[in-house]
Amino acid sequence: MAKKNLTRFAWLSIGAAIATIALKLAAYLITDSVGLLSDALESFVNLAAALMALAMLTVAARDPDEMHAFGYSKAEYFSSGVEGALILLAAASIVWAALPRLASPQPLEQVGIGVAVSALASTINFAAARYLLTAGKEYRSITLEADAHHLLADVWTSAGIIAGIIAVYFTGWNLLDPIIAIAVAANIVRIGGQLLRRSVLGLMDRAVPAAQQDAIKEVLSRYEREGVQYHALRTRCAGARSFVSLHVLVPGAWTVQRGHDVLEEIERAIRAAVPGSSVFTHLEPIDDPAAWDDSALERADEKIGAKRH
Repeated sequence: MAKKNLTRFAWLSIGAAIATIALKLAAYLITDSVGLLSDALESFVNLAAALMALAMLTVAARDPDEMHAFGYSKAEYFSSGVEGALILLAAASIVWAALPRLASPQPLEQVGIGVAVSALASTINFAAARYLLTAGKEYRSITLEADAHHLLADVWTSAGIIAGIIAVYFTGWNLLDPIIAIAVAANIVRIGGQLLRRSVLGLMDRAVPAAQQDAIKEVLSRYEREGVQYHALRTRCAGARSFVSLHVLVPGAWTVQRGHDVLEEIERAIRAAVPGSSVFTHLEPIDDPAAWDDSALERADEKIGAKRH
């Protein structure tokens, strides 16, 4: 599937958000539960996040150009970052709505109908989340994964609120309703913080995941056994894309053609080990001392590991 077609998953998220907002607001109006109101407010965040995801997936799908030679894939981090910020805003709104009920608890009304409507909304969210999560992993899209995890968190939040409402109905302890709403807000803060952290790390050119680093080093180790060495290995993620650069050192007696052929083999092997990666190599003679002058470009984590020992 072409990258630009990922926007259809954002439209699915938008549709799910609109449906759940309508259902959850109806559940709130039926029961007058501040817990259900908090759930509905979070669904507004889902809608805003889905609209942002649509915009950023559209931008990320653009082809590289003279001003953006590495493409636009980093745009996806803006989507997940904005989503994290909106989640924190929703948490503040929930607490604001719940505090008055702590001072003056209110009885709930028509609990059975309200719970049924909320459960239907959660079912829609769960189905959409599972579909988005599968697509996010398949197409390596942080935007779709973030949206999916947000929807799944919304499902579990709704489950907690429904359980609380049922507990209020059977115990008559109306104070449980605002307490559960505040607990929901705390959970939302945790989710928003995680999304913001992941977005910041992506924008700061964090290295590829450890499993992919190991896969790259496994490829290179095969060539080391043939007398080829490397240094200055650096990696970074940019949305669905990964970038790998390194210096490859070969015997000085080799012809340029032979060295070039080895570099082509290494690049193909790394691209196969890390799908969606762009690989940049630099050829140097292994027996020239000057070839090692730039070894300071070695990965920072190797220096950190040396310090620990």
